[in-house]
Amino acid sequence: MSEDYNKPAFKKLLQKLQEESWQLELLISGFAIFGLFTAIEPVYDSMREAQNNQQLYTSVIYTIGFISCAILIFNLMLHVLLRGLWIGALGLRYVSGDIDYETLNYSPKFTHYLKKKVGSFDKYIGTLENYCSIIFAISFLLIFYVLAITLTIIVIVLIINYVLSNDVLPGWVSKGIGIPIMIFICLGMFITFIDFITLGFLKKKKWISKIYFPIYWVFSFITLSFLYRPLVYNFLDNKFGRRLSLILVPFYLLISVIASFHYENSNYIHANVSSSSIMANSSSYEELLIDNKNFTNDVIIQSKVITDPFLKVFMLYSENIEDRVFYYNPALEPNEDIRGLSTDLVFNDDSYRGKKDSLRQEYLKTINSIYIIKVDSTTYNNEFIFGQNIKKELGFETYVGTKDLTEGKHLLNVNRRSIVEDDTTYWRVARIPFWYYPN
Repeated sequence: MSEDYNKPAFKKLLQKLQEESWQLELLISGFAIFGLFTAIEPVYDSMREAQNNQQLYTSVIYTIGFISCAILIFNLMLHVLLRGLWIGALGLRYVSGDIDYETLNYSPKFTHYLKKKVGSFDKYIGTLENYCSIIFAISFLLIFYVLAITLTIIVIVLIINYVLSNDVLPGWVSKGIGIPIMIFICLGMFITFIDFITLGFLKKKKWISKIYFPIYWVFSFITLSFLYRPLVYNFLDNKFGRRLSLILVPFYLLISVIASFHYENSNYIHANVSSSSIMANSSSYEELLIDNKNFTNDVIIQSKVITDPFLKVFMLYSENIEDRVFYYNPALEPNEDIRGLSTDLVFNDDSYRGKKDSLRQEYLKTINSIYIIKVDSTTYNNEFIFGQNIKKELGFETYVGTKDLTEGKHLLNVNRRSIVEDDTTYWRVARIPFWYYPN
């Protein structure tokens, strides 16, 4: 079976399939475009939410998914457009045949120019066919390129976290092994990129290729290029494919630049400005977070207009908060940090659970020592506990009485303690305006 590709019957089957592949291309493109348009908005919202919650791993996964969806949508829509034009050209050829320049009865100058520049109608159909086939194939190849870049970055991060910054390993091991590996990966990444954008220049020079081969071999595993390498070289051995590969990179960069443009309505008012004494951003108020497209700010309160005898203050959890807790209370830092990807396939240990409950109490005590709450110039004794907001996001919540507030506008300030060279200062975390009008 492994030698079937050499048999004439198999080659004849491939010839037949490639002649009829346009039907499969259109079918796959249609279903894929429908599915991608359905998926891209939820993926984009999940990506923004992960970024807003500072969830690094989840953010990377959704970012890859969003970029892949965007690339496929653009390429497949372009493919369907060109394939539709190709089908239209075939239908027109059936009715009208090739271009008859003599029937057009143009002047000799224009007839000669059009024959040279436009040429045969069959050539036009053939060119369209080439574009359609290559764009369809390269659409999925680009996803592998995105994956290759991501995997390379992940390898660098893993080396930093588990070798260079690993306190368990002796210094001579982490530095003596980690630094050479990091230099090799970074230098190899740059050299591989040069070879990629020059369409294999480093493989053509005999003495350079001997040096480059070990790097190429290692990065073929890091980037998983052994899975799609036949596609790459099939593009590069074709002049048309090489030309299209060179055009695509600057073309995508141009699209990214164009997509970054937006219309500004004002020199001073912007929707994405954080809440302050002169700005009330909707992401700072829980009642306005019902719309899933709104993302929670670091601190939120229940409403712009407070009629209750209390002010609910919710502070969104982030890994940076936990890092600060460890800084101010090193005893809480576990021997093994379980933040990141994990599994639910664990056994419950009642004794460990009781120990963890006491540690949670200490955790909250540290939180309440770091953060302070003010309304206008009055400081309140906050008692943060673990909680969730209306969007089921984890964080810390506390309540502040409002019976001593006068009617009208007030300003909530949440600050955190910072110690720099034995000097204690307070950094602003959030400033949210609200209006108090009791019932």
